[in-house]
Amino acid sequence: MPKLDIIGVSKIYGNIHALNEVSLHVEDKQYVCVIGPSGCGKSTLIRCISGIEQPSSGEIYVDGKSVKGTLIEDRQIGYVFQDIALFPHLTVHDNLAYGLAVRQTPNKEMRTVTNEMLGLINMRDRSRSYPNELSGGAQQKVAVGRAIATGVHLFLLDEPLGALDAIVRAELRYELRKLASDLGLTVIHVTHDQEEALSIADRVVIMKNGRIVEVGKPTEIYHHPKTLFTANFVGETNLLEGTVSKIESTRCTVDISGHRVSLANQNKKMGQRVVISIRPESVLLTPHTEEGWVGRIMQVTFLGSLNRYVIDVGGIDVVSEVSTTEYSTGFRVGESASLFLKEANMTLFDYPEEGLEKEVRLE
Repeated sequence: MPKLDIIGVSKIYGNIHALNEVSLHVEDKQYVCVIGPSGCGKSTLIRCISGIEQPSSGEIYVDGKSVKGTLIEDRQIGYVFQDIALFPHLTVHDNLAYGLAVRQTPNKEMRTVTNEMLGLINMRDRSRSYPNELSGGAQQKVAVGRAIATGVHLFLLDEPLGALDAIVRAELRYELRKLASDLGLTVIHVTHDQEEALSIADRVVIMKNGRIVEVGKPTEIYHHPKTLFTANFVGETNLLEGTVSKIESTRCTVDISGHRVSLANQNKKMGQRVVISIRPESVLLTPHTEEGWVGRIMQVTFLGSLNRYVIDVGGIDVVSEVSTTEYSTGFRVGESASLFLKEANMTLFDYPEEGLEKEVRLE
């Protein structure tokens, strides 16, 4: 079964480094999602894996064998695009059978595999339908099924759900994940949808400017990011700039514009500039008391199960998300409130040498 090793792969177009010394190991049967800003190299990476593009340098190994010089059709890799590339003149059944027919699969085997695939993607009742008679989600299921029917076990998905409506996209991503698990597939899934990546991936790869910034489990990426870029890019976070004002044994105190935060020391020094990252859901909000950080509600946004608040705390904007069931009446713009930061959910970073804005910007 396929595992994938990418070692020092670069792709250069003139003066543009689309990929810059990218290395990644993917285990057999892993579902890996790749996310990052537009133009970061996500699609270029999987195009190099597939053979559509040839790396300028570096090596790609599938099951320990280099694919350098191997033709696309001989790489035994399935590729599903965002643009649903079904043959409009073929039925669902015939689209599923197409790859098998090209490989001159015996008729009996082709019928068996195609019928199995119709069952796997729950399309038996639409086997005689043409693509223009199907919804976008159903068409994409057929496109995925056609790739799987060829028998390959390494799949590259390039924004496969990007053109679909939000509800259909949410449903189909879980079907894709279940299908991959049931069939023991190894999948590299490129997406712009962070929620999609966090909800279905075994591991998430963060890319920026042609490089891999961080790789980790979804919970690690979200709750314990290793870089400021990841903390800021994935989901929403508060980045609070401060200075270490006190060190006691295993703890340190950070001064943030007159407000003090105590947390576990991570080899910081007195006077060092730092940045604390804390997610909005870890900023507790209560009616004004003498405790906590006192601020004024500047903005309220209803998000269904959550209310999102922007609070001005002495010139610092802090975002808090509070369940609509926790404080039923909510807060209004202009009201005073007290903030409490959950220490366990804070991540402490060194202040970037080139500045915070440059460190977290998407370009």
